[in-house]
Amino acid sequence: MSALRVGVLAYPGCFASEVFGVPDLLTMAMHVAGPDRAGYEVSIVSPRRRVTASGGTALAVSPLRIVDVLVVPGFELPPGLDVDAKLASLAPEIAAIRSHAAAGDGVVSICVGAFLLAEAGLLGRRRATTSWLHAEELARRCPDTDVRADRLVVTDKGVTTTAAFSAMYDFALELIRRHSGAGVARTTARVALVDDARASQTPYVDPRLLPQPGNEFSHRVMRRLDQNVTARYDLAALSDTFNVSTRTLLRRFADETGQSPLEYLQSSRVRRARHLLETTDRTVASIAAAVGYRDPGTFAALFARHTGRRPRDYRAIFRRGAG
Repeated sequence: MSALRVGVLAYPGCFASEVFGVPDLLTMAMHVAGPDRAGYEVSIVSPRRRVTASGGTALAVSPLRIVDVLVVPGFELPPGLDVDAKLASLAPEIAAIRSHAAAGDGVVSICVGAFLLAEAGLLGRRRATTSWLHAEELARRCPDTDVRADRLVVTDKGVTTTAAFSAMYDFALELIRRHSGAGVARTTARVALVDDARASQTPYVDPRLLPQPGNEFSHRVMRRLDQNVTARYDLAALSDTFNVSTRTLLRRFADETGQSPLEYLQSSRVRRARHLLETTDRTVASIAAAVGYRDPGTFAALFARHTGRRPRDYRAIFRRGAG
């Protein structure tokens, strides 16, 4: 059996520990297995020439290459971070993830690296997981994804997602088990003092850190808007859906989110449009219609207000970055 080629995708702001955690455990597994067993060829890759990870750590990276498994680490996600803007800044990495998956090779995310996989269009109609702390946000952003917030590792049709930080070792041990055998995986876990018998992240959940009760209403409204992103915005009909007056809906939604339902819907439409601009050759007019706008000019102005670029400019920049 030949060496398994594993690439870790480094990008600005990624957690440095999640870049090196899997390679380090694979290195230990090779020592355990001995020189006569097939090992692992691990590389830290990036579409960029220079990458600075979390904490200002400079990473030495290699150009993108063909690998059997691409690992996508998580990133710093402090309170108040504009996740859409963060993902927009990672267009070259998201293109690399999408290209790798299109070739039929395995893709793995660590923790909130799942948000990059979602942006690359890999989580639709799949089961997935992420940190329990951010599972609700992933489910809101991906209404057609079955988010399993209790699971440590989920693999569905060639795409693997893991829970937070240390779950990268649960994934790595499973990879070692498949490639090097159960005995090597078991011994590697003992040497590294890594628990190889965990089954759930539920024991680690601290309800005090979860979004506080009282936001359920806005989350239900958000999901409704996400699921009907192309429909005409009708505040009265939306209010009827939740059995409240329009005034009550606006007040409760604003109290919980700091914005109006229409503002949220517009940001959701822009997020969908960005994905279509990045992944298809559809015209701007066609994309405008696909996200609920009959007038391409109105759509273009809204898109520019949210992203700082007109749709055609955004597409050109993305394609240049992807190239």
